[in-house]
Amino acid sequence: MHYRSPCTTFAAKLERNKDMKKYLSLIPFAALIALIATCVSVFGTDALDGATQVSLLLASAVCALVGYLVRRVKWEALEREMTAKISSCMPSIIILLLIGAIGGTWMVSGIVPTMIYYGVQILRPEWFLVSSSLFCALVSVMVGSSWTTVATIGVALMGIGRAHGFDDGWVAGSIITGAYFGDKLSPLSDTTVLASSVSGTPLFTHIRYMMKTTIPTFCVSLLIFLVAGLLMKVEGSSDVGFLSQLNETFMISPWLLLVPVLTGVMIARRWPAMVVLFLASLMAAIVAVVWQPTLIAQIAEGSWYEGIMKVIYGSTQIQTGIPALDKLVHTNGMAGMMPTVWLIICAQVFGGVVTATGVLRDMMEMLLRFVRGTASLIASTVLTGIFCNIAMADQFLSIILTSSLFKDVYRERGYETRLLSRTCEDGATVTSVLVPWNTCGLVQSTVLGVATLAYLPYCFFNYLSPVTSVIVAATGGIKKEVKS
Repeated sequence: MHYRSPCTTFAAKLERNKDMKKYLSLIPFAALIALIATCVSVFGTDALDGATQVSLLLASAVCALVGYLVRRVKWEALEREMTAKISSCMPSIIILLLIGAIGGTWMVSGIVPTMIYYGVQILRPEWFLVSSSLFCALVSVMVGSSWTTVATIGVALMGIGRAHGFDDGWVAGSIITGAYFGDKLSPLSDTTVLASSVSGTPLFTHIRYMMKTTIPTFCVSLLIFLVAGLLMKVEGSSDVGFLSQLNETFMISPWLLLVPVLTGVMIARRWPAMVVLFLASLMAAIVAVVWQPTLIAQIAEGSWYEGIMKVIYGSTQIQTGIPALDKLVHTNGMAGMMPTVWLIICAQVFGGVVTATGVLRDMMEMLLRFVRGTASLIASTVLTGIFCNIAMADQFLSIILTSSLFKDVYRERGYETRLLSRTCEDGATVTSVLVPWNTCGLVQSTVLGVATLAYLPYCFFNYLSPVTSVIVAATGGIKKEVKS
């Protein structure tokens, strides 16, 4: 008699029970959810400092074990997929580091303080939330990037909102709402181009069809911000003392706004994001040396070269005499982005493992079983996009995977490709920023200095878009074989 180990016996049983395989695929995601929930309850807003990263690696280990027992997946296959996923997000990591450099140089050079100085005087508190959302929407449509919008205009608006005394969550929510609305409808947006291309939909057909769900949702969001701004009684520090101290600490001048203008010109001419962000940082660094020599000398105790390098890569704390203003002008440079980079890498490890083991595919197949009518098809597509944002931690992968999974289903049921492309955007693009470990959630929370869970309740456009998409389907707002 030959001895058979328990693992061998278990694997043999799984070979005979395909349904059991699929249900076991739930284990890694259940483990991830349990681990993340525990981290949030124990560490609170500090969960992203390391506990969440460890949770992702532990969930990856659980998934690797399930993959080995269920499908006998070899380690080499897991390693290849993890490497591929990490490699795919390297451009995002470089952009993230450059955004960190912009955060330091644009602040110390006086660019952001100048925008705050004039913005506090122009944007009245009662109209601030709705105005900031509209402003970000306009900029994002023109530049085609929510990341760039948030990292530049968004940072300045964040400072203005704090000066007016608004809660960080409300301000960040209004900024993100506008930035993602513009990103979604801009023909320059990479996610918009990606969603249209992977589904086989002409770009402008895709954009026009998205307006049916996107514009009503944005209008509802603006109405909420308008009412909230009118009802709120904020007691901010946007008085003469605050502005005078800002003017005393930095050399404020409209000429400094030439850097944002030139940055906008480069973006409008569709220069590569890395090039634009690098040049924007370089211009700001030169301006800092020329326009703010006293601050640079203070940071490095005399050496301008050492000072500007510290501004780019490290933490910079400028003393103004007002605690709220000290917090506002504090920057962390590239070093401040390192926890986010660490988290992105760990998230991509988990995404690689769930892909290589087939666990993600099993989850999608189980979801497709519940698809019956139009509303359930749209709801399933939206939920898949949200689920992929959670599991894959990247909106681009979410758009590609969701479109690939549902493309044949939509075609077989007689729906146009533009319905699939719109639903992918409603589910995957806008919800990515709501997931703390997703690349979008990580970048925006780091850049704005507001935890994802703190701004999530106020990103009305981002979580109402999937709901609107399903409501339109449920109320008969979708017809088959309609030619654009």
